[in-house]
Amino acid sequence: MQFYFNIAIIILAVLLVTAILLQQRGSGLGGVFGGEGNAFQTRRGVERYLFIFTIVVAILFLGVAIANIIFA
Repeated sequence: MQFYFNIAIIILAVLLVTAILLQQRGSGLGGVFGGEGNAFQTRRGVERYLFIFTIVVAILFLGVAIANIIFA
């Protein structure tokens, strides 16, 4: 069972790091591809879903890590 927890933690960690690196504060998702954003705006579209996805993955990562400690 510990093996499955370790695999889940690795997958969630990679997803979490990727989601965090895709976010750029103040410049928006266009900044990743070379666009410029001079003013901070509210999250819309893909940026909003990426933000929510990051929160969900972080909560799942925390839950699996705690479950790994409890059931180890």
